[in-house]
Amino acid sequence: MKVRSSIYRQGLLLIVACVLSSNSSANEGRAFRVCADPNNLPLSAKSLDGLENKIAEIWAKKLGLPLQYTWFPQRRGFIRNTLKALNESGSAYKCDVVMGVAAGFDQLATTMPYYRSTYALVFVKGRGLDDVTSGRQFVNLNPEVRDQLKIGAFTPTPGVKWLARYGMTEQLVPFLAMSGDPEAYPGEIIEKELASGNLDAAIVWGPIAGFFAKRSEVEMVVIPLVSEPGIQFDFAISAGVRYGDGERKDVLEGLIRSTAAPMREVLEAYNVPLLDPVRATNTAQLPDDD
Repeated sequence: MKVRSSIYRQGLLLIVACVLSSNSSANEGRAFRVCADPNNLPLSAKSLDGLENKIAEIWAKKLGLPLQYTWFPQRRGFIRNTLKALNESGSAYKCDVVMGVAAGFDQLATTMPYYRSTYALVFVKGRGLDDVTSGRQFVNLNPEVRDQLKIGAFTPTPGVKWLARYGMTEQLVPFLAMSGDPEAYPGEIIEKELASGNLDAAIVWGPIAGFFAKRSEVEMVVIPLVSEPGIQFDFAISAGVRYGDGERKDVLEGLIRSTAAPMREVLEAYNVPLLDPVRATNTAQLPDDD
């Protein structure tokens, strides 16, 4: 029985590998082909140091397939130029899987979520905000303190809407979510602006907050923010494939189930604020394509 079970599992992995590489007979060998941003730490990077790179490695290894990337900045047009784009010969798509997309993102068929995180408030310890332990405390600071703050947030994101709700628009220092500079990366708001004192606090997506706060030379505090009516801070994160690619989606969901423990280790190593249970609650669309 154990021998038969082993043979069955090996056969299943072979079938899975064939499904993941059967986009076109013109594919250059079987591979786990990922579309990714080359300069988007902590999520992805050409150096393969991103958390999504590590998760893709886990999945490719589980399938016994080499891992290949198509790199393109995750700005407007990302999906159109990667997942939905053909190679130079027109014989196959450039890549097959997008890691780290919001569950329910309407331009892709998204898998079941593999983690859920939330936006977070970040500030430097010892600079006047040490008594703050929640978002509610932050917006209810003494006006003499609150009115002097400079708070960085990307537009459009829930943090901007949240500050406006509590009358803190004047304290907002806006940053563009989609910069035209290919060298720009989201962690700059923490590594450069917050650490240097140009900002008193920042509101950013949890994985960005946790990663860059952890590696900062100055000690930082990361406070996960709680969603409230009309403002959603927490999002479930999935992988995405082309519509109609149901077999690949099923395979990815099998990988999500079978690699939950090593994925959790990666997320914790990157200091991601994790919320349980992992469930799809997303209603927002991501502004990364047209």
